[in-house]
Amino acid sequence: MRELQQSDSGPASNGCQSDGVAVGRGQRGARVLKAGLRTVVVLCLFTTLVHVVLVFLHVAPANTVSKRYTAAIDAWVYPYFEQNWRLFAPDPDSVNRQILARTADTGADGSVKVSDWFDLTAVDNSTVEHNPFPSHTTQNLLRRAWTSYTETHGGDDKARTERAVMIQKYLNNIAADRVTAHNGGTFDFIQLRVITQPIPAPGTATSGPRTPAETRLLPWWKVTTHGK
Repeated sequence: MRELQQSDSGPASNGCQSDGVAVGRGQRGARVLKAGLRTVVVLCLFTTLVHVVLVFLHVAPANTVSKRYTAAIDAWVYPYFEQNWRLFAPDPDSVNRQILARTADTGADGSVKVSDWFDLTAVDNSTVEHNPFPSHTTQNLLRRAWTSYTETHGGDDKARTERAVMIQKYLNNIAADRVTAHNGGTFDFIQLRVITQPIPAPGTATSGPRTPAETRLLPWWKVTTHGK
């Protein structure tokens, strides 16, 4: 009887120990999970706070802090978090704008081969036409990039601020990506030509002479990501 009681008590004791180990592991796993969730929540709150502060400095009147950290603010806000009132007061374009691009490739012997002009605007228009749900990228990416370029460069194509340099690279990359996607190949330089034709106001007589189109030829830009 004593042996039976001792043998019975042995397995029962081992079972309690294994249950305790399982419970301890479960508690450790729960603590790790809670710690991970706390970390994620803290990171989300911190990112949200940084975003709110940077956007506030972007829209607020110029001050000492915004002037000092202009580069960091612009790097965070543009181009995805740009703030404006066009959603509530839309200002549609009053011109038809055609943006074309051509590329130049330098051969091993030093000769330069220049391509024909490629109509970037026509590609966007053909994608939007008859499409009931055209993408925002197709409709506005190239147009907004050009608008931002004219706002930052004026009429002499000289970048005088860090944002102007960023916008120039942005427009350069868009044009290079569009040309590569449709024509393929490699090239070292790219040049843009923009033809702007004013749209007559509603009710304006159409029999008179039309306002001549304005053509703007940009300088050649080096394209490192699409070069040889």
